[in-house]
Amino acid sequence: MVGLTELPGLAKRCSALGSDSAFDLLAQVTQLRAEGRDIVSFGIGEPDFLTPEHIVTAAKRALDERQTRYGPSEGLPELRSAIAQEVSRTHGIPVQPNQVVVAPGAKPLIFYTMAALVNAGEEVVYPNPGFPTYESVIRWLGAKPVPMTFNEADGFGCDRGALERAVNPRTKLIILNSPNNPTGGMLSLGDLEFIAGLARRYNCWVLSDEIYAKLILQGAFASIASLPGMAERTIIMDGFSKSYAMTGWRLGYGVMHPELAPLLARAETNLESCTCTFTQLGGVAALSGPQDETERFVVELRERAREAVDALNTIPGIHCETPRGAFYVFPNVTGACARLGLKDADELAAALLHEAGVAVLPRSCFGTPLAGETEQYVRLSIATSLELIREGIDRIRRFVDRAAMLKE
Repeated sequence: MVGLTELPGLAKRCSALGSDSAFDLLAQVTQLRAEGRDIVSFGIGEPDFLTPEHIVTAAKRALDERQTRYGPSEGLPELRSAIAQEVSRTHGIPVQPNQVVVAPGAKPLIFYTMAALVNAGEEVVYPNPGFPTYESVIRWLGAKPVPMTFNEADGFGCDRGALERAVNPRTKLIILNSPNNPTGGMLSLGDLEFIAGLARRYNCWVLSDEIYAKLILQGAFASIASLPGMAERTIIMDGFSKSYAMTGWRLGYGVMHPELAPLLARAETNLESCTCTFTQLGGVAALSGPQDETERFVVELRERAREAVDALNTIPGIHCETPRGAFYVFPNVTGACARLGLKDADELAAALLHEAGVAVLPRSCFGTPLAGETEQYVRLSIATSLELIREGIDRIRRFVDRAAMLKE
């Protein structure tokens, strides 16, 4: 077979499309385990509880009824109606089914939204550190990524001064993710009001990624779409993966201006045709059925977060803020890197994986590091058992202490 370099070549945009490092790490962990290594993984953000039984039953029933045909690109009417009712209830704004677009996962909505709204050369403000797909898609489309930064001292809330300097007449879209991956931070109502003022002043769209909105560990969730004048300029993005342990079902949705919805549905027509029919009927059951499994998971996450933060804060050179939502902790490991003579969190993460048997993701996996950025962080997903959290952090402690002793 001829080499790739001998063939006609790749499109230039391929170099702009990044990867999702959590899946890259998952592949490494899988390979190491296949080789017989004992790895505690804090890598992939996937709930460790099972999809609730009533959701599985609904999907099985749909399969038994042979509901396996194409559906409308915008989603099944019964799911769009259930989503409209849910968002109306939780956000306190009127939502109609014609404002809803269902997709095979929440991720496609990032592509659909930016492809429909953002031209090459226009600016998109995105969370950094944040979910890596945001920056990847901005660059893929030829737009300019402009980072929105956070303050660790304020629980990773919005740096309002920096944001005000970032938003300008060239800004087309502001992306929010609250609760945030990877920091576990959450935007306050004051933050949201400040951002809404900027969006109205510069006539920007807002993409509000609310995939962790049901997983609140401290305080109360608020959506920018609920603020005056924001529902019509906000695309709410959500899904079923995190709150209902439906990661493999690939089911998400967007709520938006009714004139924008057909454009995003047209993107789905061209890319995937439609979302899997029987998974959508599982989604109806998720929204209309009991919520006790999700509520139990949140209670468990609060305990896991407390234990993880307390344990990490006992390791010299590591400091960890308590997350306000989602299922991640994002400790500052600057001191630990210095103790061990490591350049950055990337080197620390590699050493932890191969020498301590612990998988974490370095900050560089969550957006291009900012100019002048000096603090080092790693992300740990606490969507795993307390037993594994204790074991994994104990391995980190033993590794840091042992390596520091050898260095000294």
